[in-house]
Amino acid sequence: MADLTQDQWLAQLSEDDNAIILDVRTQEEVEGGIIPNAKHIDIYMGQGFIDEVEKLDKSKNYYIYCRSGNRSGQACAIMNQLGFTTTHNLLGGFSEWEGDVENI
Repeated sequence: MADLTQDQWLAQLSEDDNAIILDVRTQEEVEGGIIPNAKHIDIYMGQGFIDEVEKLDKSKNYYIYCRSGNRSGQACAIMNQLGFTTTHNLLGGFSEWEGDVENI
Protein backbone atom coordinates (compact mmCIF):
# COMPACT_ATOMS: atom_id res chain seq x y z
CA MET A 1 0.00 0.00 0.00
CA ALA A 2 1.18 3.49 -0.81
CA ASP A 3 -0.20 6.75 0.55
CA LEU A 4 -0.27 9.28 -2.30
CA THR A 5 -0.86 13.01 -2.38
CA GLN A 6 -3.36 14.20 -4.95
CA ASP A 7 -0.54 15.23 -7.30
CA GLN A 8 1.18 11.83 -6.98
CA TRP A 9 -2.17 10.04 -7.41
CA LEU A 10 -3.03 11.96 -10.60
CA ALA A 11 0.47 11.54 -12.04
CA GLN A 12 0.49 7.77 -11.46
CA LEU A 13 -3.09 7.32 -12.58
CA SER A 14 -2.45 9.13 -15.87
CA GLU A 15 0.31 6.64 -16.75
CA ASP A 16 -1.38 3.48 -15.40
CA ASP A 17 -3.20 1.41 -18.03
CA ASN A 18 -4.11 -1.16 -15.38
CA ALA A 19 -5.85 1.19 -12.93
CA ILE A 20 -9.18 0.94 -11.13
CA ILE A 21 -10.46 3.82 -8.97
CA LEU A 22 -12.39 2.61 -5.93
CA ASP A 23 -14.64 4.82 -3.76
CA VAL A 24 -15.26 3.27 -0.32
CA ARG A 25 -17.57 6.00 1.06
CA THR A 26 -21.22 5.56 2.03
CA GLN A 27 -24.02 5.85 -0.53
CA GLU A 28 -25.04 9.20 1.01
CA GLU A 29 -21.51 10.56 0.56
CA VAL A 30 -21.35 9.33 -3.04
CA GLU A 31 -24.58 11.18 -3.85
CA GLY A 32 -22.61 14.41 -3.30
CA GLY A 33 -20.29 13.51 -6.19
CA ILE A 34 -17.71 10.91 -7.19
CA ILE A 35 -14.34 10.94 -8.94
CA PRO A 36 -15.06 10.08 -12.62
CA ASN A 37 -14.90 6.37 -13.52
CA ALA A 38 -14.75 5.27 -9.86
CA LYS A 39 -16.34 2.02 -8.73
CA HIS A 40 -18.27 2.38 -5.47
CA ILE A 41 -18.12 -0.25 -2.71
CA ASP A 42 -19.07 1.00 0.78
CA ILE A 43 -16.50 -0.18 3.36
CA TYR A 44 -19.17 0.04 6.07
CA MET A 45 -20.93 -2.98 4.49
CA GLY A 46 -18.51 -5.14 6.51
CA GLN A 47 -18.59 -8.68 5.11
CA GLY A 48 -20.48 -7.34 2.09
CA PHE A 49 -17.48 -5.13 1.33
CA ILE A 50 -15.16 -8.13 1.46
CA ASP A 51 -17.54 -10.16 -0.72
CA GLU A 52 -17.63 -7.40 -3.37
CA VAL A 53 -13.86 -6.83 -3.24
CA GLU A 54 -13.24 -10.55 -3.72
CA LYS A 55 -15.00 -10.28 -7.12
CA LEU A 56 -12.42 -7.72 -8.32
CA ASP A 57 -9.41 -8.54 -10.49
CA LYS A 58 -6.37 -8.85 -8.17
CA SER A 59 -3.97 -8.13 -11.05
CA LYS A 60 -5.24 -4.53 -11.36
CA ASN A 61 -3.79 -1.48 -9.59
CA TYR A 62 -6.31 0.06 -7.19
CA TYR A 63 -6.53 3.77 -6.40
CA ILE A 64 -8.75 4.00 -3.34
CA TYR A 65 -10.35 6.99 -1.67
CA CYS A 66 -12.91 7.94 0.98
CA ARG A 67 -13.86 11.28 2.52
CA SER A 68 -10.59 11.98 4.36
CA GLY A 69 -8.20 9.07 3.76
CA ASN A 70 -8.87 6.94 6.87
CA ARG A 71 -11.36 4.40 5.53
CA SER A 72 -9.48 4.13 2.24
CA GLY A 73 -6.34 3.28 4.22
CA GLN A 74 -8.31 0.53 5.97
CA ALA A 75 -9.62 -0.66 2.60
CA CYS A 76 -6.05 -0.86 1.25
CA ALA A 77 -5.01 -2.95 4.27
CA ILE A 78 -8.01 -5.30 3.88
CA MET A 79 -7.39 -5.70 0.16
CA ASN A 80 -3.69 -6.41 0.73
CA GLN A 81 -4.68 -9.16 3.21
CA LEU A 82 -6.99 -10.59 0.53
CA GLY A 83 -4.12 -10.85 -1.96
CA PHE A 84 -4.28 -7.55 -3.84
CA THR A 85 -0.71 -6.46 -4.49
CA THR A 86 -1.06 -2.84 -5.66
CA THR A 87 -3.25 -0.46 -3.64
CA HIS A 88 -2.87 3.31 -3.38
CA ASN A 89 -4.56 5.46 -0.74
CA LEU A 90 -5.49 9.07 -1.57
CA LEU A 91 -4.28 11.26 1.30
CA GLY A 92 -6.90 13.84 2.26
CA GLY A 93 -9.57 11.92 0.38
CA PHE A 94 -12.51 13.38 -1.47
CA SER A 95 -12.81 16.31 0.94
CA GLU A 96 -9.52 17.72 -0.44
CA TRP A 97 -10.03 16.54 -4.04
CA GLU A 98 -9.54 19.31 -6.60
CA GLY A 99 -9.96 17.24 -9.76
CA ASP A 100 -13.07 16.49 -11.79
CA VAL A 101 -16.24 15.33 -10.04
CA GLU A 102 -19.16 13.40 -11.50
CA ASN A 103 -22.66 13.54 -10.09
CA ILE A 104 -24.46 10.22 -10.10
